[in-house]
Amino acid sequence: MTEISADRICEITRKLCLIPGLSGHEERVSAALRTELEEIGLDCESDVLGNLSATIEGSGDAPSALLFAHIDQLGGIVRKIEPDGRILFDRLGGLPEKALPAQRVVVTTEFGRDILGFIASKAHHATAAEEKYTVLPCRDLFIDAGFESSAEAEQAGIRVGCPVVYMPWCERMGANRLAGTSIDDRAGCAVVLEVARVLAKKKIRPTVHVVFSVQEEFNLRGVLPAALRLCPNAAIQVDLILATDTPDMSERGDVRLGGGPALSMYSFHGRGTLNGVIPHPGLVRLMEKSASAAGAPIQRSAHIGALTDLSYIQFQGKGVACIDVGFPMRYSHSAAELCDLRDLAGLAEVLAHALEHIRESDLERRPGNV
Repeated sequence: MTEISADRICEITRKLCLIPGLSGHEERVSAALRTELEEIGLDCESDVLGNLSATIEGSGDAPSALLFAHIDQLGGIVRKIEPDGRILFDRLGGLPEKALPAQRVVVTTEFGRDILGFIASKAHHATAAEEKYTVLPCRDLFIDAGFESSAEAEQAGIRVGCPVVYMPWCERMGANRLAGTSIDDRAGCAVVLEVARVLAKKKIRPTVHVVFSVQEEFNLRGVLPAALRLCPNAAIQVDLILATDTPDMSERGDVRLGGGPALSMYSFHGRGTLNGVIPHPGLVRLMEKSASAAGAPIQRSAHIGALTDLSYIQFQGKGVACIDVGFPMRYSHSAAELCDLRDLAGLAEVLAHALEHIRESDLERRPGNV
């Protein structure tokens, strides 16, 4: 399927990764995606929460499908400005506290400016032996943005509630790898755009609702207004799949970077949120047939500890056939996430083929063997 362009996916991912977009503050990312959708020739609309959606109208009687990826990223929220100018913050989403000291961050002000700062790390020379292996919680950390007083910080536009994210960056590494902040899930957004670009040119296609959702890293439910309004027969969520090809992850599965896109066969949060996704078997078969037809390898993943906003869509109406499909990624939620461009291009190939060929029979529940 020559319409898919790995270079275009790479460039759009890089562009999106460089835009700060904390959960609940996704407007700048949404504006960039709106421009891309309009260039494809699709009309867009946003709802009250900020979900951006566009519909590719179908030309047949195939079931309608929702294809979506989240545009927000995790980070922090300013909770207090100390008299000496230090900025205190609380985490928003799964921010890994062990990776925070000495990280560069951006605080977006009420004036729309991005203020560079860094999360302070205690001087090594003054760190006692018993402290060297201690992970400090966010409430014991602070951001130094160079201010000498709270008045100076406030004059720059920083207020309680301002968003904080990792300093955005994104770079090619080696021949095929792409690293940066918010690869989760700006790479998924780039894949969805590429699929939309391909499907919009097809003469025979189902109705496909393309949605870029908000607040996934916050409460996993931001997409619900869009899903409830569009009432799809099937929903496909595009996000990272945990790569397990490093020593610290090898016992969790067999998913590797460069090994192709992956299907999530089972996800369950397991830490207070009793939800997850067991994919619809018909959609699993469709994705595997599409991978074979596209000549793309496909991997399988099953793990506890992760959750996506697809988990809540599946229970809407009379039920929605759902599946999580994604790209392997290393070092999730850190300031340096890593993916493989071949996996992104392969994912776009599989999704474009699957959506072009989806049928009502793919959503039927087959009786099991008794």
